[in-house]
Amino acid sequence: MAKFLAELLGCTLPDKGTPPLFECRSQPHLRMRPSSKQRPAFFGTLSKERAVLDNRLDTMPQTPPFTGQLNTGSYNKNLYQTKEEGYPGLYYNDNNLVSGSLEALIHHLVPTVDYYPDRTYIFTFLLSSRLFIHPYELMSKVCHLCTEQQRLGDPQADKMRVRKIAPKILQLLTEWTETFPYDFRDERMMRSLKELTHRLASGDEIYRKAVSQMSQGLIRRLTVLSQYEEALGKINATAAERLTVLKAKPQAAIQRDLLSICNDPFTVAQQLTHIELERLSYIGPEEFVQAFVQKDPLDNDKNCFSDHKKASNLEAYVDWFNRLSYLVATEICMPGKKKHRARVIEFFIDVARECFNIGNFNSLMAIISGMNMSPVSRLKKTWSKVKTAKFDILEHQMDPSSNFYNYRTALRGATQRSITANSSREKIVIPFFSLLIKDIYFLNEGCANRLQNGHINFEKFWELAKQVSEFMTWKKVECPFEKDRKILQYLLTAPVFTEDALYLASYESEGPENNMEKDRWKSLRSTLLSRV
Repeated sequence: MAKFLAELLGCTLPDKGTPPLFECRSQPHLRMRPSSKQRPAFFGTLSKERAVLDNRLDTMPQTPPFTGQLNTGSYNKNLYQTKEEGYPGLYYNDNNLVSGSLEALIHHLVPTVDYYPDRTYIFTFLLSSRLFIHPYELMSKVCHLCTEQQRLGDPQADKMRVRKIAPKILQLLTEWTETFPYDFRDERMMRSLKELTHRLASGDEIYRKAVSQMSQGLIRRLTVLSQYEEALGKINATAAERLTVLKAKPQAAIQRDLLSICNDPFTVAQQLTHIELERLSYIGPEEFVQAFVQKDPLDNDKNCFSDHKKASNLEAYVDWFNRLSYLVATEICMPGKKKHRARVIEFFIDVARECFNIGNFNSLMAIISGMNMSPVSRLKKTWSKVKTAKFDILEHQMDPSSNFYNYRTALRGATQRSITANSSREKIVIPFFSLLIKDIYFLNEGCANRLQNGHINFEKFWELAKQVSEFMTWKKVECPFEKDRKILQYLLTAPVFTEDALYLASYESEGPENNMEKDRWKSLRSTLLSRV
């Protein structure tokens, strides 16, 4: 894949003690505004290597990031008066863009000599446009507008005009390739990109270098993605092999437990955070849209988006949550002695508390979910030996009542701590991912994509972009903790019991309490133990 992309683009392949959140939950959510001298790309992704090119963009409007760092939820046209805003088909309310035809919104995306689109608009439109048009089709239209309207294909075109428009088009392409690199796994996208960048690079050495840097950066990101997916496949294959052994010999297959590898809750919480941040980092923003994408009723292509409904990295992250929940339940149900089971429960309570203090809410909720699974919660004799005060506090923090009010308050505290962080550890915010997906799902379902006149409801997509952009900030944090590969290997590949195996182990540890449980116990013994 990487070699093919390199050939397609015509470039060479590059070589290969956190303060607890309890203390800040009641503080207000701070919002930051970058100074007028700062000129970051969307989410701060522009590299220093493009400084020479950036010097030619001094007149371009610069836009601060979204949620948590932006006080307005949409683009105010009075901020950036340009000729392009007179294009028919865009509608504003109180000077905010609220709707428009697809063609008008595409025109609004394309730079001109006198105009560069607001960067929040670029992200919002590139994120949401895939609900109405394939990314490769959008790229084709952008190339056409740049080539025809800006006369990039005309050898007689004014060189000064080309020099004015070229850096702006390169800026747009760079933001696209950096923020939505997965779009360019499509061969059609790469061809359009190469065609347009070839025209831009033909006029000036500076642009040739900028195109080369952009292309190599894109290839590097796609290469890393391919390597990650390959590694994930190997991890899943190893876990599947061990699960096969477990199904064949449920009692003999597991010879180790997590406590025998590491009995320090903080260290385990750190390793869980490693896994969380790595998997978060590979989720593309477009996956939140593609996970819920439905056919646009105004699109006549019956197969539209059938090949873009993939959200594999998002799905892999959800699978990880489920695995961790079942791993916790397995570790608790596996020991034969009540005292040992109680010790394991208390250990995971401490791990969950450390996750909370780190800001790792996803692992926290996975652990709580595992301990609340029926095969675990029914172990009354075991729980009677557990000091549950700390667990009660954690459950209160993740209480689903009032739409997870307590959790959302803690999340705001973690977000504030991240914004004002003095160390890399304080920057960590890992949301309860299933709830984030639920919020985006209901936003998508609760608001129409189009208005009655057929125009795209852009107010909806401002809000969608705000939610996704905050996630983009969280996922860019690098884990500051040292890796322990032995612990990581266990967390990722140790075999876990199925639901039936969990019930059987639970009944074997503490016998059935009623006839229904007795019948189920007998059935499970006859089906599972007969394999031994």
